Amino acid sequence: MKNLSKAITAASALVALAALSACGSNGSSPEADDTAVAAEPASDESLVLYSGRDEELIAPLVEQFTDETGIEVEVRYAGTPEMNALLLEEGDATPADVFLSQDAGALGSLAKADLLAELPENLASQVPAELTSTDGSWVGLTGRARVIAFDGDKLSADEVPDTVDALVEDEWKGRVGFPPGNASFQSFVTALRVLEGEDAAATWLEALAGNDPVLTEKNGPTLEMVNNGQLDLGLINHYYWYQLAAEQGAENMRAELKFLPGDAGGIVNVTGAAVLAGSGEDENALAFVEFLLADSAQTYFAEETFEYPLVPGSPAPEGLPALDELTNPELDLSDLDSLEESQSMLADAGLL
Repeated sequence: MKNLSKAITAASALVALAALSACGSNGSSPEADDTAVAAEPASDESLVLYSGRDEELIAPLVEQFTDETGIEVEVRYAGTPEMNALLLEEGDATPADVFLSQDAGALGSLAKADLLAELPENLASQVPAELTSTDGSWVGLTGRARVIAFDGDKLSADEVPDTVDALVEDEWKGRVGFPPGNASFQSFVTALRVLEGEDAAATWLEALAGNDPVLTEKNGPTLEMVNNGQLDLGLINHYYWYQLAAEQGAENMRAELKFLPGDAGGIVNVTGAAVLAGSGEDENALAFVEFLLADSAQTYFAEETFEYPLVPGSPAPEGLPALDELTNPELDLSDLDSLEESQSMLADAGLL
């Protein structure tokens, strides 16, 4: 599929990515900045993947896909916000065939810009409607619930707020931490705007910023601060706790989790995959999306990251609340497409 002009385009795009990444990344793998562009045109049995998820997680899946299909995958890794910005900048000239996003908001913004191909029905319909796109422009892969991590040595679950609205009260001044540059946090802000309105979201962010929050770089360090007793409350995705508990033993965890069903702060966002508009007929690209929806990949995500698999029949990690108890029926994930507006609102509040 690739020819020389496409390889040249890839090189130009990656120069742009490097410039974007230099401006700041919330979750990119260090290796991403060092990955060289393939100097030779790729063969027909290949595809270009832009991954907004970490190399440590995705690389084994890519290797398995290549082993099973013979299709080589040229991968670029960076944070989802950076990949989203790059794809919007490249437009139809992007060398990417597939985009793997860590949240629905970035996928929605690309769909809104008409940069995504409509997926075949046999792929788009594999995931329940409330956990994927409404127009087939992308498909959900895994679910991730927003939660409050709290210091279990200082607080009981009953003392932890049931809503994010309570976090701006004086009681929690200087006691709440979160990574404002993280894609999942920004999607939560978008959900807050969608569910409670623009004015309410702006007011909440201004109040939160005025309550002396502890700003972090990523979800992992946020949880570690809670687990070390340095922070009382942290806004993170649920699976970070389960990953740390798998390493340390749940009985050794000081941090505990509180799920917030029904609240904007407890939304279930999804990771997802999309095929770029220029690759809608690319069999290799479609094969990769199909691979990500298959049982082996769904199980891999559940076992490696403790996220909810979204294809029915794939078992969720043990110990998690049922997914249908957490999904918010009032929220259409396709509405999480206004990422730039959320980033602007965060900047206006002084949080970015």
